[in-house]
This record gives sequence, C-alpha cells and structure tokens, in this order.
Amino acid sequence: VQLVESGGGLVQPGGSLRLSCAASGFNFDRNAMSWARQAPGKGLEWVSTISAFGGNTYYEDSVKGRFTVSRDNAKNTLYLQMNGLKPEDTAVYFCATGRPPLAAPQSQGTQVTVSS
Repeated sequence: VQLVESGGGLVQPGGSLRLSCAASGFNFDRNAMSWARQAPGKGLEWVSTISAFGGNTYYEDSVKGRFTVSRDNAKNTLYLQMNGLKPEDTAVYFCATGRPPLAAPQSQGTQVTVSS
C-alpha cells in the first residue's frame, strides 16, 4: 500500500485548499478511504470517510459543511476540498485506507497551515 498526499500549503482564514491522495498497491476501488489530521502536540483526528464507490460520505462535526471528500476510482485518487478554513484546521493531513479506527499513518502527509 502506498499513499501520497499533496496539495497542502499556507492559506489565510476563510481560504480554500484541495488535497489529493494518490493511491497504489491495492484495490483502491474496493476500499473505503478516509482523511485524518494531526495538529501539533495532539493525537490523530479522523476528518472524513468515503465509501468505495463514493455513494456515502461522513464528516467530523467541526468540518461538516466546509469540507467535501470525493474520489476518482479511475485515477486511484482521493480528494478533500476544504473551504472556509480556520486556524484550528492547521495540521498535517493524511489519507488512509478503510474506516475508523484508523491505523497510525505510514505516509508523509501534507501540511496545512491556516494563518493570517
């Protein structure tokens, strides 16, 4: 299993970012996929999950209405569109196979920093 996240960066409060996760080494279209994040000094926090074919999505309460998870099974890629970003969204974001509880990330993640 290989997961490579990208798309993070520095953005002002209220801004937007789109994260991508390129997946390989497993049957991507047969697996639910999740996003999680880890802020400095805090544990891993689940953010969102999408079912294998994208028909069902789930969100942590603090991101509902601001974040949208999606996937392109033809491209083996998972996405997280993040709008209305807040300073408390600052974290390293990871993608993961499956649903919570999630295993400790084995990938590098992508840094999202929300600051003016």
